[in-house]
Amino acid sequence: MKSRFVGLVCLVVCSMCCAEASRPNVLFIAKKLIPPTPMGNHPLMDWGVFPHSDEDKGDYKVASWTIEQIRNAPKDRPFFIAAGFFLPHVPCYATQKWFDLYPDDDTILPAIIEDDRADTPRFSWYLHWRLPEPRLKWVRENGQWRNLVRSYLACISFIDAQVGRILDALEQSGLAENTIVVVWGDNGFHLGQKAITGKNTLWEESTRVPLIFAGPGINSGQRCTQPVELLDVYPTLVELCNLAPRNDLEGISLAPQLRNASKIRIRPAIITHNQGNHSVRTERWRYIRYADGSEELYDHKNDPREWRNLATDPAYRAVLEEHRKWLPKPDSPPAPNSADRILTYNSDTDEAIWEGTVVRRTDPIPE
Repeated sequence: MKSRFVGLVCLVVCSMCCAEASRPNVLFIAKKLIPPTPMGNHPLMDWGVFPHSDEDKGDYKVASWTIEQIRNAPKDRPFFIAAGFFLPHVPCYATQKWFDLYPDDDTILPAIIEDDRADTPRFSWYLHWRLPEPRLKWVRENGQWRNLVRSYLACISFIDAQVGRILDALEQSGLAENTIVVVWGDNGFHLGQKAITGKNTLWEESTRVPLIFAGPGINSGQRCTQPVELLDVYPTLVELCNLAPRNDLEGISLAPQLRNASKIRIRPAIITHNQGNHSVRTERWRYIRYADGSEELYDHKNDPREWRNLATDPAYRAVLEEHRKWLPKPDSPPAPNSADRILTYNSDTDEAIWEGTVVRRTDPIPE
């Protein structure tokens, strides 16, 4: 690795998917803290105060391991360290001190409107047709909405503290001035917005994640408001580390924006959820097109919570056309042997297939 920089530390928050939740890093308890959810007694669907020791948590141990790697990192040649944290993935367990950072009242709840799904296409429901994550209706009826939000926030604060431990160790090692640090998350999480909890959407709450760079070659104190992709992380690090450039990457280096946050990118951020379902996010707009051709358009300048779908308004025809140009080509089907949360669409029969189950227009939306 030829580089003028000594080190590279990458910290990924919520880096495990549900299919990986059997790993020892995940804490399961004999009796869940919340009532059974509509999809059954799924072990991941739980949250609340749990009187375990922070030091016993898998993410604390991940941070401790990372600290050891930093302390033992070579002082005379480049190094690379990556650490992935489970939380705030469900089950969201945290000790009382992290809950105490947030008020136990409804001020912590996200702002919603009751008819938020009235102007979203039916196909938007197919992306999360039947999942362990309960709907807003369930968390409300079972008195769990505030508990879920508070648990999620508590877990975020716990992870923030683990990132802080790692950064403190980097400072103490004497390597901080010559090390690039990247912190990012793998997906967002609905906490009642759009009448659901969890991910599996193409809206802002599910697709927006933190992405922070610090270190040599980066102008500190900047905030870039242009949407980017996580695919951009690798080519960015290639450039920052003075490695040989590659021409086989889909991502685009963010080095120009890390030097000058106002530097214009050449394309928007594009997000895909199974074949045919795509979101195009520009600085002002979010455009969504589903596999059946239905669409959504949101003006983030005037509607940052994505409450008003403008796709059927003729006044925004030009905006729609501009964003349709960015829909990906080719539009590939699921990879062979894909098994979880797979959605396909048969345009001849106008039927969706959710994990092997046919979904028709007349089927009631699961609660």
